[in-house]
Amino acid sequence: MNPSTAFAGVVVDELIRGGVQHAVLSPGSRSAAMALALAAAERAGRLRLHVRTDERSAGFLALGLAKGSGRPVPVLTTSGTAAAHLHAAVLEASYSGVPLIALTADRPPEMRGTGANQTIDQVGLYGDAVRFFADVDVPERQTGTNDAWRRLVCAAVAGASGALDGRPGAVHLNLPLRGPLLPGMPESDDHPVAEEWPESLEGRADGQPWMLTRPPPAVADSGRRFANADARESTWMVLGDTTAEVSQIAVEVAARRGWPILAEPTGNAGTSAVPGYLGLLESHTFMARHSPRRVVCVGRPTLSRAVQALMADASVHVDRFAFGPQWTDQNRPIEELTTDEGGVDAAGAETGTALVELLATAGDAFAEHQD
Repeated sequence: MNPSTAFAGVVVDELIRGGVQHAVLSPGSRSAAMALALAAAERAGRLRLHVRTDERSAGFLALGLAKGSGRPVPVLTTSGTAAAHLHAAVLEASYSGVPLIALTADRPPEMRGTGANQTIDQVGLYGDAVRFFADVDVPERQTGTNDAWRRLVCAAVAGASGALDGRPGAVHLNLPLRGPLLPGMPESDDHPVAEEWPESLEGRADGQPWMLTRPPPAVADSGRRFANADARESTWMVLGDTTAEVSQIAVEVAARRGWPILAEPTGNAGTSAVPGYLGLLESHTFMARHSPRRVVCVGRPTLSRAVQALMADASVHVDRFAFGPQWTDQNRPIEELTTDEGGVDAAGAETGTALVELLATAGDAFAEHQD
């Protein structure tokens, strides 16, 4: 077994152990070892492999799969400008908190800066748009590689899923691979095809990841501890772009309190959302009779001008629950802005407080303020 084949098998195995169920491949020669490992995993029923010849399409397919599932999705390209075509999807993942893993095959160091075909500077290609980056060492036949490779994958999965800081997003593993890139080919006269690897390349016997990362207290772990309060007919929920986990909790809170949900497609509200609500918001007659006194906005609304106009209405009290380190007041000064850890804090709201607790108490606090 040659080093590139051994490396690819370990990486794909550890990705699956870390929760990966889908992978996207944009084929090329330098990524052949990784592509074959992904194909073998699909044949074994361990993941679903999607093949797209256009790298930009591959990146956005991976983005959508990660957005819909809430799980990290790797997208693999060959070396050179192919990797640059993932940049737009990486940026979208970064700003939207979507767990995307960019795997870019690369030429080994001795071929960089030499004018070799399909070679660009891929180190740090996506800048600060990624939560984690590693320019991986070229796979070599030596002991200790199984542990090092699996630890690296675990770090990437943790960074993508937000297990370290509660901020999911894109990560980048740059994979310089030296030939031979196909199995069954000898490395050299000193290392024939049939030579065994100097150590076991197996993962943990129980099928778990090599390293288990304990996430910070997540909104789901805070316990569904909110009280079952009365419905507030004067409160509407706007569910913008956010994670599937946050959406699930927000929908549950809204259902218990009787809040109608105005959800964008990326809000993942499903049938819980009010259908055709844009027509209602644009109806002067309807809004004159039923305009809310308060809007609870979860995530980031991006698509509808009618929703933006509602939140910009000075007569409506707006509570925003944002996620990530960016300030999210695009309409006007907001009465309450609450964010997760690593974000901004306004109006005395405590950062890091569980979303379920915040949403549960927000309605009561507003009602008391109005009385």
